[in-house]
Amino acid sequence: MKNSIKMLMLIAVLSSCEKDDNGDTIVPNSMSVKSSSTYSVAVEQNVKYGEGLSHQTFNSAAYSIIDLKLDVYKPANNTKKKPAILLIHGGGFSGGDKSDVNIVNLANYFASRGWVAFSINYRLRSNKGTVPTEWIQYAQNSVPLADQSQFLALYPAHRDAKAALRWLIANANQYNIDPNYITVGGGSAGAIMATTLGITNTIDFTNEISLSNDPSLATTNLNSNNYTIKTILDFWGSGVAVTANNNIYGYNRFDPTDPPIMIAHGTNDPTVAYSEALELKDIYTSTGANYVLYTLENRGHGPWDAMVNGKSLEELSFDFIVKQQNIIVEK
Repeated sequence: MKNSIKMLMLIAVLSSCEKDDNGDTIVPNSMSVKSSSTYSVAVEQNVKYGEGLSHQTFNSAAYSIIDLKLDVYKPANNTKKKPAILLIHGGGFSGGDKSDVNIVNLANYFASRGWVAFSINYRLRSNKGTVPTEWIQYAQNSVPLADQSQFLALYPAHRDAKAALRWLIANANQYNIDPNYITVGGGSAGAIMATTLGITNTIDFTNEISLSNDPSLATTNLNSNNYTIKTILDFWGSGVAVTANNNIYGYNRFDPTDPPIMIAHGTNDPTVAYSEALELKDIYTSTGANYVLYTLENRGHGPWDAMVNGKSLEELSFDFIVKQQNIIVEK
């Protein structure tokens, strides 16, 4: 009798739901955030999410093991399930830090509205992380000599960002995160990484190196790779790492299932050309995946203070995420 009552209740709920354009039932979304800064933000600094190798020269037998760390920004006194946003600083894969003021501001903006935000460090060019042989061969054949060390730094940086995502999934219950609502974002090099994380497969930038060649991989929650990124924030970045990964391994990772991406890019960017944004837009157009491009007229590289139609980048990002993830916005 109880089962019959439950079934009748379920039928009543489903019959009251809206239908989409195909006539399929739209189940109401229970995930919600606040429209304005509501929560005080609690910060946990220097949380270890894994380890990585740092070689004397790329792939040398002599190496040290370094800790990979992140900072957590979480809304205090919020016991509900929360969406998550993983933020990645820029610096050309040669510099930068998780304490970058613009990344910290973005983390606080979202945490005060109900997200759990993470700002990560990752290995830089000077760390000379382990690189697959295929990447070294590709660099030697296809990348100018002056740019090769920066290009090779792409791989360990992305490997670390993937490890941070797996750590997030492994610790979702601890931070009361709903893993169905994950956003990745960043500026410049961080945006390149965020784009790559959203578009490539979970095994990319991980399985190319064996545990015997990189034993630090065992510290990076390798079994927690069942995640789906729902939205990408690309501030003056590009799809260069996805393209490199495609070229090296013969993949075609761009497809219609790619997460919706918000691109913001200055037309006068001297570091990452505006044409990179247009190229990514064209790829998304060709696959049919969702995107929005905010062209920042006459702006250069890193215009965090940019406004579009009276809205800041934070506000535009908020609107984009809640729309694409169907998140309820409460006052």
